Amino acid sequence: MRNDSQALVSVIVPIYNVEKYLDQCLDSIEAQTHRNIEVLCINDGSTDGSRAIMAAHAEKDSRVRVIDKENGGYGQGCNMGLDLAKGEWVSIIEPDDWIDLTMYEDMLAFAASFDGQIDIIKTPWTDVRYWNDPAKQKLRPSTMQGHVKTSSRPFTIAEETTLIEMHPSIWSALYRRGFLEERGIRFPEYPGAGWADNPFLIETMCQAEAIVYLDKAYYNYRSDLPGSTKNHKTADAVTRPFERWIDMMRIIERLDITDERILKAHYLRGFNYTFGAIYDDGWDNPLVQEGARRVFSLMRPELVADIPNLAPHRKEFFYDLMGLPMPEFSRAPWRRHLIEQVGYTLRDEGPIELVSKVKRALFPEERSKA
Repeated sequence: MRNDSQALVSVIVPIYNVEKYLDQCLDSIEAQTHRNIEVLCINDGSTDGSRAIMAAHAEKDSRVRVIDKENGGYGQGCNMGLDLAKGEWVSIIEPDDWIDLTMYEDMLAFAASFDGQIDIIKTPWTDVRYWNDPAKQKLRPSTMQGHVKTSSRPFTIAEETTLIEMHPSIWSALYRRGFLEERGIRFPEYPGAGWADNPFLIETMCQAEAIVYLDKAYYNYRSDLPGSTKNHKTADAVTRPFERWIDMMRIIERLDITDERILKAHYLRGFNYTFGAIYDDGWDNPLVQEGARRVFSLMRPELVADIPNLAPHRKEFFYDLMGLPMPEFSRAPWRRHLIEQVGYTLRDEGPIELVSKVKRALFPEERSKA
């Protein structure tokens, strides 16, 4: 058993124009029951009142440090935080979210219950929905919660690929700083937010030799508002899901990963991104068509047929688009997956949301657009 109860945690908060939510975020970090933290507020050229809020927190809490930089994007801000971090563990918190009081204490105690060195401590999160309307705001368990069991031993990602199938959620985790340094892991420095968390997810999860998962949510994530991703205004926004999936695929290739469990998990994300783009921007958009073909061209067709939790109509779409004959495959794994999803949805969200999801599954808008 290890003792991490006194370990220093470096909390990196990349901040750009989030004055409305920043106090709540920083308050929740400073109130952690694990007191040995340093809070690195990376001010990415904010033009609103965020800088003054950071300064006020630094004034009252010596653990808070404000680092100013010109606007360069989420990835660049996180990298500056990683370069400055001194802790044994690194946490990345998005400035419009907040964390529960015992997050670091519980996660470190959990890691300490195992012999040997841990690279990543992972947890699920809570989705904060309709956060722009206090009367409608709802907190719901994330899709990860309940799908992965609390670890009885450390594992590698090939043993639990769910962690790279779902939302990147790099912020509901702790990373051993020595692991990041040894592997030279940093964020790509895309402009703006740029989905820099996607490559970081693959870099960390696919190189970690010891991951542990605690199935308890501490991180409160303001998820996308309904309709907020529809009809993107720029070509970059339309193509971003495809570009990031390809970036992640290139990392998998660079790391010489051939384990079919990992490849199929990444393919599943590729399908989710593709059909999300079809829903958001329409199949008649040539950028969506080109992106889908680029993503699918990097997949091994025989593995696509063997992805158990990939809907049959999505498999059919893949083979049709790629001009390949549709192979025979069993639909039994998909039926079992659907039954599991019904149970999770009914438990976590109730019958109304269950009916809504069933309708979307039976009459998906994505199918008519594809």
